[in-house]
Amino acid sequence: MPRVSLKRQPTPEPIVETMRAHVRANARDRPGVYRMLAADGEIVYVGKSKKIRTRLLSYFRCEYPADKGARIVREAATIEWDYHPSEFAALLEELRLIKRFRPRLNVAMKNDARHFAFIKLTRGAAAKLLVVRGASGDDAQIYYGPFHGAQRVSEAVRELNDALGLRDCRLDQPMHFADQPELFQIFPRTPGCIRHEIRKCLGPCVGGCTEAEYEQRVQLVRSFLDGADDGPMNNLRADMEAASERLEFERAASYRDKLRRLEELRHQFIKFRFAVETLSFVYTVPGYDGDDRVYLIRRGRVRAEYAMPRSEADRIRLLEMVADVYQPVERSGSQIPSHEIDELLLLSSWFRRFPDELGRSKDAEVFLSNPPIVASASAA
Repeated sequence: MPRVSLKRQPTPEPIVETMRAHVRANARDRPGVYRMLAADGEIVYVGKSKKIRTRLLSYFRCEYPADKGARIVREAATIEWDYHPSEFAALLEELRLIKRFRPRLNVAMKNDARHFAFIKLTRGAAAKLLVVRGASGDDAQIYYGPFHGAQRVSEAVRELNDALGLRDCRLDQPMHFADQPELFQIFPRTPGCIRHEIRKCLGPCVGGCTEAEYEQRVQLVRSFLDGADDGPMNNLRADMEAASERLEFERAASYRDKLRRLEELRHQFIKFRFAVETLSFVYTVPGYDGDDRVYLIRRGRVRAEYAMPRSEADRIRLLEMVADVYQPVERSGSQIPSHEIDELLLLSSWFRRFPDELGRSKDAEVFLSNPPIVASASAA
């Protein structure tokens, strides 16, 4: 059967001119989020700008067909936009729309901080560690990070696997635990894993351990990645010292290098936890035409958004929200739900680019002790 091409034909020039005229006549230069839609209604691209009109008109001034803007316009038949009170508000909405609709041109073209790496602990009876660039669509999986230097993180993960005997085989590799005797009627219990043979893996695929034994090692890995247990480093340090006492200096040097990789990973854990805790404050953002907003940020995620209070009732409700967000104790650690990763990266990037914005942030306790004054009616 011949393969059917799903590639769309470029948008005809009359439609491009209609879109340009629509922008010129209706768009205003204020913060907002825009959507490029194909003729069938598919959202092919989402973007944001602090000046919507200027940004949209720039798409129609691209000189070369290969330019990013020209490619996006050739895919679009209509343009829609919504205004937001600030560039920060538009940035958050852009992220949410991209995560909701997964526009194909955003995925193909957007450079969004993928220089970070994460450690993912997969689900299943025999979990394994993976080094990835970002979250997948499966929110049930556990992520640790972000970390700088994917190669160094990969090397540290290999040391963790070797130290605790976790598997590194393919995800769909069938598992045959030692406490599943019925499987051995059809599965020969013979060595087939090199890492198991050299005692670097418990061998859950060849009946080398029970499911409970493997899960115990997974819990040790999680404790290490959460910063609660230095067992893997202590074991390597003991092996290094023992090899040195036996005058096996090359082996001791190998253990030393392994230990350094895990120590570097632990150092990144500490820096990460500090950075996440630092991104916990009340952030007040001036808005277009007086539409100021208050963002309650905790551990790198916007937990709530509220308009600057214009009545005493609004003020009381805002203070209640601040207490609800910041007073409950949250467990500290390196785990991140996958649906929070992109927002954590976005907020980290925002405050790195605009460090002066931190001047408009307040610790929650300070905010509660010095609550905002109710905005006057003239500010509306």
